[in-house]
Amino acid sequence: MKIAPTRLALVLAGLLAATAAVAGQREDVRADDAVRVVQQIQAIPEASIPDRLLDEAKAIVVVPDTIKAGFMLGGRRGLGLMSVKSADGTWSNPVFVKLAGASFGLQAGVQSADVILVFRSDRGVDSIVNGKITLGADAGIAAGPVGRNASAATDGELKAEIWSWSRARGLFAGVALDGAVLSIDNGANRTAYGEGTTPRAVFEGRAPNAPSAAITGFRDALEEATAAARQARGRQLREPPTESIQSSGGTSVSGEARVQPLASDNPAITTPLQPATAPASKP
Repeated sequence: MKIAPTRLALVLAGLLAATAAVAGQREDVRADDAVRVVQQIQAIPEASIPDRLLDEAKAIVVVPDTIKAGFMLGGRRGLGLMSVKSADGTWSNPVFVKLAGASFGLQAGVQSADVILVFRSDRGVDSIVNGKITLGADAGIAAGPVGRNASAATDGELKAEIWSWSRARGLFAGVALDGAVLSIDNGANRTAYGEGTTPRAVFEGRAPNAPSAAITGFRDALEEATAAARQARGRQLREPPTESIQSSGGTSVSGEARVQPLASDNPAITTPLQPATAPASKP
């Protein structure tokens, strides 16, 4: 049975459209998973990226469900998203990335963990935009501090360009990823943004096609988290620590320190000491 050329073309077009739709769904699921990681981590102030690091970040990578890839070698791999901060302080649309390497410094026996990378310099961002970066070799990496008020001074000697965290079994902690390779997932980016897409074009808003709502949702989640971090930092700068003062009624009040009357050692004196006054002149 012969199929007319026109009908054959329609069938092929339908198959291609169905394939693209399935592929697009995979990218949307990856984006949804990355959004989930950002929202869940930032929802717990005591176990989140410090506000200062989030506010000053040059780029952020989120790799949900980084899994153990081999039984003997202990390699790990994961698929995630990466956004960079624009000159005006807003986040770009994300590109899709891959993380792979030998045993990461995750908890013993952990099969799956979420991984977050915060880039602190433009040099590391430029390296990944050009294709790939080996963490610890092309750019210094260190386990990130935990807690929104944690000090970034813990890395004073290392001067790491990238901070790294992982979450496994509900715990969020800094993690060592030396030797892992972070690279651009060109196939996923073509599916999400169209043929001819480059990471730089995505970051600069020049991709051939507009991304789906699920993909832009990752950018929006970063915007929300960064705005909250900026507000928290602003409150810390505007609100100096206040001392608790014991009032005369026995209750504790906060505010400016007040000078209290000095107590007298003479039991005959029951009133507060009054300031000395000059004696009245005699007529």
